[in-house]
Amino acid sequence: MILFRVFSSLLILLILYVNPVYSARDTNSYDGNIFPIYAGNGSLVPPASTLSESLKNKRTSVLVFYLDDSSTSKQFAPVVSGIKLLWSSSIDLIPLAIDELDNDDKKTLTDPGYYWHGKIPQVVILDGQGNVLLDKEGQISFDEINNAITKGTGLEKPDFDLTVKSFNEYNSEPSKDGYLKPRGS
Repeated sequence: MILFRVFSSLLILLILYVNPVYSARDTNSYDGNIFPIYAGNGSLVPPASTLSESLKNKRTSVLVFYLDDSSTSKQFAPVVSGIKLLWSSSIDLIPLAIDELDNDDKKTLTDPGYYWHGKIPQVVILDGQGNVLLDKEGQISFDEINNAITKGTGLEKPDFDLTVKSFNEYNSEPSKDGYLKPRGS
């Protein structure tokens, strides 16, 4: 009986002293993968293709360098999800956590680390020939990204706008304004 009381007392103390877990878009805390949490799209990571495959297939590549525990990357995550929503299979979208980049000094043009400057978020858009069409850091507008993708793919910019709708302080989702087709059609 005494053992039971000691065990139950310890259990109650443990429950009372456990701190809850908080996540927030405006902190540099690690909350998990930022794309399902802050952008509503967990299918972005791992990327469907590599930069070397994309260049070999002569496709437009969109490299997005980010960090899961960076508030600026968390705020930019819905934009990355929006790029995927707008351009779908017309481009190779390659989001890369900088933690996973190789620190080798002998990087080649097919190595994503070759293009990273050391700041996040950073977007680099390459055409099918490997020419850099856009290389910017920070919060980049959809228009700037879309213009570079249009130049790289030769496709017209979609005729609808993209907005990011926030549900709460954590979750956002890009949506197509003026897009009338239901999903899956």
